[in-house]
Amino acid sequence: MPLITPLSADHDLETKELAEFFNETLGFCPNSVLTMQRRPAISKAFINLNKAVMANEGRVTSALKRMIAWVSSNATGCRYCQAHAIRAAERYGAEQEQLDNIWEYRTHSAFSEAERAALDFSLAASQVPNAVDETIQKRLHKHWNEGEIVEMLGVISLFGYLNRWNDSMGTTLENDAIESGNQFLGKHGFEVGKHV
Repeated sequence: MPLITPLSADHDLETKELAEFFNETLGFCPNSVLTMQRRPAISKAFINLNKAVMANEGRVTSALKRMIAWVSSNATGCRYCQAHAIRAAERYGAEQEQLDNIWEYRTHSAFSEAERAALDFSLAASQVPNAVDETIQKRLHKHWNEGEIVEMLGVISLFGYLNRWNDSMGTTLENDAIESGNQFLGKHGFEVGKHV
């Protein structure tokens, strides 16, 4: 049972209008946003930040951003965000082979060295204490420019917020997200956990 019950999507009309962004991303408005709207300034600020972070400004594709989010959410253990991130990666065109082998991104041939550097950055930046070191920095700068690295860290930071929000709230995972989690992460023991 969630800590706070999500409100109806019609509770705050400004949030509802902004949240249409998630219909493209996920196919539904997330329960996390429906909970945030108890304080509409938070839900609106979050949606606008999400839109800014996920905008494509360079070579960091929408699919890669969602895989970065998955690695970050996996590192912190948030099942809610893992399911959302893998679902969004699929919806934004991640290759089937990458989706099926996301756990093996470091060694699987479906991932380029540039993608591996980005995903290793996500893993290191999501750990406590932070594990971004000189080796990670050098690999990033070999494949990505500074603006692209900012985009990546924006995703990691956004999901740091979401991981804490959803795991603390015990946000109920939506059926479509459960389906995506089972499909792409199930072979590695994905479970809904507290997000029932």
